[in-house]
Amino acid sequence: MARMELNRQNRLAMGLLSERFPQVSSLLINMIYYQKGANPILMRRTIHVQPPDSAYFNMDCLIKGCLDGGFDLTSIIGKTVKARKKTAKGKLVCHGKTDSNSLDHASVDYEIEIRYNKKIR
Repeated sequence: MARMELNRQNRLAMGLLSERFPQVSSLLINMIYYQKGANPILMRRTIHVQPPDSAYFNMDCLIKGCLDGGFDLTSIIGKTVKARKKTAKGKLVCHGKTDSNSLDHASVDYEIEIRYNKKIR
C-alpha cells in the first residue's frame, strides 16, 4: 500500500503531459522488457500518452523482489522534446537491489514517438 501511495504522489507531482510539455499532442512508448535466462523477453508493452494523462514516465522493474529500481524515461522524453525530435530509441538497465535468489536485473529496449501540436498562425 505504501508503494502504491508513493506512486500516486509521484504521478501527481509530475503533473499532466499538457502542463509539462504543452507542445506535445501525443506520445507513443514501445518497450520490450528483457531478463537473463532461457526466455529472455519478459513482456512487450505499448503506452499511449495524451495531453490529459500524467507526465510520470518511471516504469517499474519486472524482476520479482527488485527494490528502488525501474526505468525512468522522463529525462529522455524531456531532451527529445527540447530538441523537437520525433523519435528516441535506446536501452536502459535496472540498477535496483534484489535478494540473492533473483536473477539479474531486467533491461528494456525503448522506442518513443512524439507528435507535436501544429503551429497555428
